[in-house]
Amino acid sequence: MGLTLALTLMTPASAYELAVEIGLSPASDTVALPPNGLSTALGALPQLVNNTLKRSGVPGAAVAVVHNGQTIFAQGFGVRKAGERELIDTSTVFQIASISKSLTASVIAVAVNKNIISWDDPVADYLPRFRLSDPYVTAHATIGDFMAHRSGLPSAAGDELEDLGYNRAQIIDRLRQVPLDAFRASYHYANFGTTIAAEAVAAAANQPWEVLAAQTLFEPLGMQSTSTQHADYLARRNRAVLHALEGGRFQPLYDRTPDAQAPAGGVSSNVLDLAQWMKFLLADGKHHGESLASPSSLLAALTPRSLNGPPGTLVTRPSFYGYGFNVGTNVAGRTTFGHSGGFVLGASTAFQILPTAGLGIVVLTNGSPVGVPESINASFMDMVQFGKPLRDWYAAYHANMMGFYTPEGDLADKTQPANPLPAQPLEAYTGHYESTYFGSAEITLEANELKLAIGPAKEHLTMSHWNANTFAVMPLTENAPAGSRSSVSFSVKNHKIDSFTVNYLNQNGLATWNTSLND
Repeated sequence: MGLTLALTLMTPASAYELAVEIGLSPASDTVALPPNGLSTALGALPQLVNNTLKRSGVPGAAVAVVHNGQTIFAQGFGVRKAGERELIDTSTVFQIASISKSLTASVIAVAVNKNIISWDDPVADYLPRFRLSDPYVTAHATIGDFMAHRSGLPSAAGDELEDLGYNRAQIIDRLRQVPLDAFRASYHYANFGTTIAAEAVAAAANQPWEVLAAQTLFEPLGMQSTSTQHADYLARRNRAVLHALEGGRFQPLYDRTPDAQAPAGGVSSNVLDLAQWMKFLLADGKHHGESLASPSSLLAALTPRSLNGPPGTLVTRPSFYGYGFNVGTNVAGRTTFGHSGGFVLGASTAFQILPTAGLGIVVLTNGSPVGVPESINASFMDMVQFGKPLRDWYAAYHANMMGFYTPEGDLADKTQPANPLPAQPLEAYTGHYESTYFGSAEITLEANELKLAIGPAKEHLTMSHWNANTFAVMPLTENAPAGSRSSVSFSVKNHKIDSFTVNYLNQNGLATWNTSLND
């Protein structure tokens, strides 16, 4: 899975749905809002947040609510870093992960309004070196196709390269080797699909994406604490530290540098800035009366484009994805939209907007995804619409999210053979290997242990003998959570090591390194 998380839950617990008629009156069969629903929800919100943090163990959060063009609630809860005293406030900057996709869609909507591009422009018009494995898809896949995750790229394509230290341009270039699924007839959530779309728009504007996003959206909206560059997040004194869920508790163990996929998951911000952005969405793309994005350019993004939650039964509501937004209709018959984001290495975020009520809420947290922001948003919106939460939302989301912590690799749940077949002398496995997709690899012998180093990051994985010519490695990355264990299987040809395959990287059949590429 790609672990900059969409968190599009295919169950009745899903709360990511989209409004397509912003500003219009609700249909006559829409459930009426209770007269005191908003005040009830606002009054209960601080206790709801505190109780959810306590229940989950997440160290801290910040929350903002907007209504009819005003920020009516903004508050910090808990601490920036576990074990330290610095409190989270409304200015605390968080890594917002995949909420970045909705911001990217907003930047593109502004570019459409400026006639720089259209949603239906093929990315190849602006990225002449861009290639995918199918020439037809290369020529015809549009900015919208990549934003809607319907290009045919498999789920999380390119994320494994990012884990190994490749940069944005290198990853996009190597995606030409990845086998594709059905074009415009499949949905696969792919961070680098969003990134490809953003790079095409940036090329059309003749600006780096980081500059374009800042100049066309962040600066006009007054989002002074928002950036697409990880260095800016690290430079903030008032920032929330990532906390990974390991050993049953949240711990500040890792940094997560998402610059390679910044348009998809690399934005950092605070709730005050994101409140400004939600007002912009709810105002049909206007800010202080000025139209930054036209209603039509936003509506294109806020329209169902891909079926991302096929119904499992006749009574299950389907869910959809637009251009960077999750889309649907809730139990009250009201259109809503939003997105969630998460890093298994330590962040979880979500926003949700109810346009018929002129209402939006955003929750940012500094803990791995366990359902905190999603359940707060769902409970709050239930109180607004029905006077009380309709279910235990935390329990529902938490159960769904535990799948993100399933260890990767074919040996994760296996026991080593009691009497393994012997390996060859360890020196036989050492040397330089090449993969056209993953690049070079080095296997060295250090203190009688084999070490595997792959990609620019050159992180050394210890290889433990498993059986015969198979060794085990224990990766720990955004895409391989704690407890992952994978085989490294060597092939022998003419009594010599010929190649090896790393299972946890082999989702698309490309993780084989060969000694013969340089022969």
